[in-house]
Amino acid sequence: MLSNSEVYNMMDIKLDFREGLPEYPKFQDGIRRAPKREFTLTQEETELALKNALRYIPEEYHEELVPEFLEELLTKGRIYGYRFRPEGRIVGKPIDEYEGKCIEGKAFQVMIDNNLDFDIALYPYELVTYGESGSVFQNWMQYRLIKKYLKELSKDQTLVIVSGHPLGFFHSREDAPRVMITNGLMVGAFDDYENFNRAAALGVANYGQMTAGGWMYIGPQGIVHGTYSTLLNAGRLKLNIGEDDDLLGKLFVSSGLGGMSGAQGKAIKISGGVGIIAEVDYSRIKTRYDQGWISEITNTPKEAFSLAKECIDNNKSYAIAYHGNIVDLLQYAVDEDIHIDLLSDQTSCHEAYNGGYCPQGITFEERTKMLATDKESFKSLVNKTLKNHYEVIKKLVSKGTYFFDYGNSFMKAIYDSGIKEISKNGRNDKDGFIWPSYVEDILGPGLFDYGYGPFRWVCLSGKEEDLIKTDKAAMDCIDPSRRYQDKDNYVWIKDAQKNKLVVGTQARILYQDAFGRLKIALRFNEMVRKGQVGPIMLGRDHHDTGGTDSPFRETSNIKDGSNIMADLSTHIFAGNSARGMSLVTLHNGGGVGISKSINGGFGMILDGSRRVDEILKNAILWDVMGGVARRAWARCENAIETSAGYNDMMNGLDHITLPFIADDEMISKEVKKVYGK
Repeated sequence: MLSNSEVYNMMDIKLDFREGLPEYPKFQDGIRRAPKREFTLTQEETELALKNALRYIPEEYHEELVPEFLEELLTKGRIYGYRFRPEGRIVGKPIDEYEGKCIEGKAFQVMIDNNLDFDIALYPYELVTYGESGSVFQNWMQYRLIKKYLKELSKDQTLVIVSGHPLGFFHSREDAPRVMITNGLMVGAFDDYENFNRAAALGVANYGQMTAGGWMYIGPQGIVHGTYSTLLNAGRLKLNIGEDDDLLGKLFVSSGLGGMSGAQGKAIKISGGVGIIAEVDYSRIKTRYDQGWISEITNTPKEAFSLAKECIDNNKSYAIAYHGNIVDLLQYAVDEDIHIDLLSDQTSCHEAYNGGYCPQGITFEERTKMLATDKESFKSLVNKTLKNHYEVIKKLVSKGTYFFDYGNSFMKAIYDSGIKEISKNGRNDKDGFIWPSYVEDILGPGLFDYGYGPFRWVCLSGKEEDLIKTDKAAMDCIDPSRRYQDKDNYVWIKDAQKNKLVVGTQARILYQDAFGRLKIALRFNEMVRKGQVGPIMLGRDHHDTGGTDSPFRETSNIKDGSNIMADLSTHIFAGNSARGMSLVTLHNGGGVGISKSINGGFGMILDGSRRVDEILKNAILWDVMGGVARRAWARCENAIETSAGYNDMMNGLDHITLPFIADDEMISKEVKKVYGK
């Protein structure tokens, strides 16, 4: 075997500390810190975890770092390599302030740093961007090393990253991806929480969530548009408001004000209604209040509902934070016979036993302490609270409240806690649960089946004026009279600046369908070409028409049995790679937890070139219509209509297979002959 000194000399890109190890950084007061992660490693596995972390470090520093890394592992459950975090605040700077041999290498550095901004990241010191555990990388050694690779990356190389580790770059072509990322892809027999937590503690698995490990998170704005669309369409579907109306006079109640859930207050205000959002972590409430995304903070259920009634009576749109547990808030509504129009939940229930769901009867601080000192008692309290939560929702629904699961694995968590009656078929969770997912009833048929999804872009110059110009250009590309979805999107982008959605770098989200995305993308690239704006990075949330296979969320309105298959997200990933997207990603887990979804996203750098125009023409339509085609084959009515129209429009250049629809009554009659009922 080569010696460590030989290994050192045979690498040009490495962590190199010629002046010794960096000074241990100071931690800034008031910045949220991750709770201790589950740690069950044996003595032998603990030794393996240390050896794995030391692979990044020259041998001369191993002896000094072993006790440091071991302490992190024992007290935090993970080796983060805090010593290697740059001092101070990390922010996404203008692209021209980064070093690099190609525009993509510099652009990705902007995105990485934006994901770790104190104003954006949930636990920035632990590299967690949102969703309790969605991480950019596993440790700060990976951060430093990938930054080195991106500085050296050229236009004919592809950097390969596996669960945060830069495997290396390999020669490719200019029209190939510059970066390919996978996170947490477990072999089937080992694809469960126990094995994932072991792998994460060993330092070989990263939970990328969706846009955290894919470097495309743009702050809570990224989910505001989807929440806005969900609330409006829930009102149309269940509250009988018109397509031209908003939620004026309607009450929405939910929980969570973190990374994704932080969007709820802003979304209900834009939608015209009144919202009460419960949150146990006061620092999250304070962040949203300081941003102007929450109108007022309350400390008792009585105060929260009284204020909500006052706002409704005065036709006032308002977002109220309740500092306390959501179950206590809902129990008060039941006891006082208060009507709630729309009800949901956005706690991080995919991590219910790891801090994502706070039990009744304890404070957020006590929750964090229990996670570190008495995990079994904590799990017991979580199960008890989930049962209470379930029972109180049943009572509210019986009184006319419309409850929908917001894709946070809430109903799955209830099912897994032992409450099997939440199962729709009464036997297992294969057919979903008694209450719908928001995708199942709302976003799936109303948006995804038409191809509408969370298109987004980042102005890499960092200039607000560039964002204003792109907002105007995008608005000019939308015909608000075509469909109600287009009108909603037109209003959204028209009011985007007024609604002050930017947190972090200059970015925007705008739900669009296939041709809408392509039209806007080509217009933006033309603007870059003409020097009207600086370079732009396009992307989308993985939560889209085809980017994610997730039975309890993105594919919950797919009823042909293929909702449990991960074929399509994998094909979208591979297809985007083949068509030359700048960055492509594929992750395990997403917002619903390990083994419950596979999701993929992309990033595309607009440099103004004709080369990029051609990639956009090939890739954007595939990225959207691949998902719509799958939905059409699953017999989703709106997707069939959309796909048929696409076949006609593409005139043989593309062609989607459409399903013949069987007669339900005829099939049922024949099957009854066999089963006798």
